[in-house]
Amino acid sequence: MISEAQFQNELQILISNAIREDVGGGDHSSLACIPVSAQGRAKLLVKDEGIIAGVEFAKMIFNFVDPTLQVETFIEDGTTVKSGDIVFHVSGSSQSILKAERLVLNSMQRMSAIATKTNSYVKLLEGTNTMILDTRKTTPGFRVAEKWAVKLGGGENHRFALYDMIMLKDNHIDFAGGITLAISKTKKYLTEQNLNLKIIVEARDIDEVKEIIVCEGVYRILLDNFDYEMTREAVALIGDKCLTESSGNINEETVRNYAECGVNYISSGALTHSIYNMDLSLKAI
Repeated sequence: MISEAQFQNELQILISNAIREDVGGGDHSSLACIPVSAQGRAKLLVKDEGIIAGVEFAKMIFNFVDPTLQVETFIEDGTTVKSGDIVFHVSGSSQSILKAERLVLNSMQRMSAIATKTNSYVKLLEGTNTMILDTRKTTPGFRVAEKWAVKLGGGENHRFALYDMIMLKDNHIDFAGGITLAISKTKKYLTEQNLNLKIIVEARDIDEVKEIIVCEGVYRILLDNFDYEMTREAVALIGDKCLTESSGNINEETVRNYAECGVNYISSGALTHSIYNMDLSLKAI
């Protein structure tokens, strides 16, 4: 996983690029009719139900736009909210509040939806030893915030990107000439490059599970599109040799059943790619 310093740097890059995209040469709507000296105050109003996420990120956005803006927080990240709740007040330059408004709303609406979706999966897994993971199926340029939202919803992060973990999927295996060759080449590469990265290998059937186990040195086996019976068989074969992960078309109706097969993790792209934004608004007060 990426370090805290990398995480913070990614957030700053996201904010900088988003403000560049949205503001460009200036917020001419505000510049045209709001005096530079005007001071204002606004509230973040919840118009939906779920888990709020992005409060701390909003503070970072406001600070980036104008360090003199003041935020008074009433509801913290990861808290269950309902329609009518006030999450925070922001006060200071009216022009600055308006400049930051859209990025704050876009970010918090999506992050809150992801946290809410993730939390629903976490609740479905209560009583099992299985954790829910996100994937790289994220919005380009917004990944760091989306993965943050998964954590706020009670989930865990998979690898952040291609550079922080080795993941040998079906295409890697086929292009490399098979599982054994793919794993041996990977180990050699990591040694030559002096890299300490965990290795995950995807298995498409029980025979591939057996081959992966023989190779050794694999951190986790990804059981891709296995049914329940195959998953239970694979978990029994793997034992404590490495960790297990189920993935592939798993939804709210099936996630508990897969957890009860004994896998350590379940990964779901739906946490980030199949959500509807939470309804939030920033209103002047």
